[in-house]
Amino acid sequence: MTLSDDLNFAEQGGEFNAETPAHPVVFGIAFTPTIIGILVGVVGLGAAGYILLNLLMPALESYQQQQAKSSELQGQIQQKKANIKQIDKVKEELAQAKQQKIQVLGLFANEKTLDTLLLDLNRLIESGNTQTSINTVRAKLKRFVPVSQKPEPITDGSLGLQVDGKLERSSINADITGTYEQTQSIIRNIERLQPLLIVKDYQSSLAPVESRSPLDKTPVQLGPAAINTSFQLQVLMPLSPEEIAAAAKNAPKK
Repeated sequence: MTLSDDLNFAEQGGEFNAETPAHPVVFGIAFTPTIIGILVGVVGLGAAGYILLNLLMPALESYQQQQAKSSELQGQIQQKKANIKQIDKVKEELAQAKQQKIQVLGLFANEKTLDTLLLDLNRLIESGNTQTSINTVRAKLKRFVPVSQKPEPITDGSLGLQVDGKLERSSINADITGTYEQTQSIIRNIERLQPLLIVKDYQSSLAPVESRSPLDKTPVQLGPAAINTSFQLQVLMPLSPEEIAAAAKNAPKK
């Protein structure tokens, strides 16, 4: 090779350097800063999408599930609180019902009041008599006879079907004598007695004039006339739970 050839090679090498691109070229695409920036952005978006799909979305779904579970638990707590309040209300109503039951049962008679009814009735009649002249009619109890030895459960519907098998009744036939005003006052006072009593089969008739003394051969009516009154007292008493069960078992089928 001569010197001229070397010079020509140097010139050709200079032309090669002049035509070499300033930026990398791949598949005919020059990677300029702009292109590189776009590629980096695309890669960043892809990475962000990958993170969103594989990390954030499961976390978000888990959060929503926990939020729903928390809301459900909160609802259960509120329901339990409401149930507790409802239980307290039911307990209060039950206590009131028991108190009312005690008050209602206090209106009925019992074995003790039944045993003292004769004395109470006689005392009630005598309390209406006042110290007056000998010609004044004095009210008095003439007869007091129980119809049966033991109270009988009510099953005949006479007091309503709701009462059947829950109450028992003791019936007493009674006769009293007195003026109309005295008799009216006695009946009213009987209705005011504490045990629940029912007056039935009320009948009154004019009483014959009685002699005031053994020497009085011709009795003469002086003052208000006396009347004889007969009636039946029905004393109502509640049955015990055991007696209610027995009455229901022995009651005739309808």
